[in-house]
Amino acid sequence: MQSKIVAIKDEIAKAVIGQEQMVDGLLIGLFCEGHILVEGVPGLAKTTTVKALASALELKFNRVQFTPDLLPSDIIGAEIYDPQSSSFKIKKGAIFTQLLLADEINRSPSKVQSALLEAMQERQVTIGSETFDLPRPFMVMATQNPLEQEGVYRLPEAQLDRFMMKLHIEHNSKEEELEIMRRIATKSSKAISAIVSSSELETISNEIDKIYIDEEVERFIIALIRETRVTSTYIRYGASPRASIDLYKSAKAHAYLAGKSFVTPVDILAMVYPVLRHRIGLTYEARAKGLGVDELLKSIIEKVDIP
Repeated sequence: MQSKIVAIKDEIAKAVIGQEQMVDGLLIGLFCEGHILVEGVPGLAKTTTVKALASALELKFNRVQFTPDLLPSDIIGAEIYDPQSSSFKIKKGAIFTQLLLADEINRSPSKVQSALLEAMQERQVTIGSETFDLPRPFMVMATQNPLEQEGVYRLPEAQLDRFMMKLHIEHNSKEEELEIMRRIATKSSKAISAIVSSSELETISNEIDKIYIDEEVERFIIALIRETRVTSTYIRYGASPRASIDLYKSAKAHAYLAGKSFVTPVDILAMVYPVLRHRIGLTYEARAKGLGVDELLKSIIEKVDIP
């Protein structure tokens, strides 16, 4: 199936120039049934990328623009009274899809954000007294704008922990931006063809499960996670057990995308930042000194022996 991975990336490249980190992150999240939080300034093709991914994998796609007046029922659906039958009917919301783009998720209060929790964790939605299973695969890609300081709400730790990864997206290179400008100005973007079916997606996920990981590498994962929980002047709380599971699964997927049949410490180190950066709470002292999570993660990695 490695040729399929290359073909998927080639199709996405018809609409998105560069941003390999975001493309790989979305593929890993999809293959591992995880959810992705993407942080980046506007205009970096976040929406375009997830739409291109949906087209290349023939998946149903919905987008929800989070705003202060958004209601939970706008996402999950609600019971609607039908006067003709004198009964209530279920109207399903945008979450009944396979790829959900939660755009600027931090623009809505926690009550709305928490409407995603059951769906993200349990892959089901409860409306009234009825519970509905969501289609498989199901992935939430949520975005947040780091520049906005007014009219935004902090994401609760419980919800952050349900994201497999947090990706920081940077601007394209000079040459990539030149190509973007030319392509958009001349309207030369090509249509994206479906490359992989749902059954083939399941096959890829099964192949990733079979990737070998040695016990020493497994212990390396646990050592990294536990080191984040060591009492520190700069760390308020460390990563949860869910982080070790996500790091284990994402490292396997990273090895698979690289065409390997086994996981090495290189795969662990490649995934440790996106998997852990949103799961570590900084103290006031760290923020006062201007220290970021990635800087602290680097110091944590240096303390753990690499097998």
